[in-house]
Amino acid sequence: MELLKPALGLFFWALLAFMIVFLILKKFAWKPILNMLNERETGIANALQTAEKVKGEMSAMKAENEQLMKQAHEERSAMLKEAKEIKEKMITDAKELAKTEANKIILDAQEQINRSKMAAITEVKNEIGLLSVAVAEKILRNQLSQDSAQDAYVKKLTEEIKMN
Repeated sequence: MELLKPALGLFFWALLAFMIVFLILKKFAWKPILNMLNERETGIANALQTAEKVKGEMSAMKAENEQLMKQAHEERSAMLKEAKEIKEKMITDAKELAKTEANKIILDAQEQINRSKMAAITEVKNEIGLLSVAVAEKILRNQLSQDSAQDAYVKKLTEEIKMN
């Protein structure tokens, strides 16, 4: 038991020191420590709420972004479709205009060809007429080179005129 006495004394003094430290901590440090713990708990709860709120906002923004992307894609598709339609209309209009112009040019060329043809035919007829007159003149000169032949021809013509 003698060995137990010094251990008991040590236990008593350790317990007394613990109680004094406990009371000092309770009086001066316990409230600030609890307040800090409560503030930290509140801060963590607020941070979690803020994180949830931000997460919700991010989800909403993501959904809105996806909606905007979808809308932009639809608008782009509509614009491309409209541009394609305009392009096709322009090509069709250009083809029709080209066809109309080509037909007009062909008609003008045909008219020009007809005018040139008629002018050439008229010129050929005039040349033939002049050549015919020249040939007839040469034949008549040859046949009427004698005075007796001329007199006979004049009588023949006067008789024909009298009959008409």
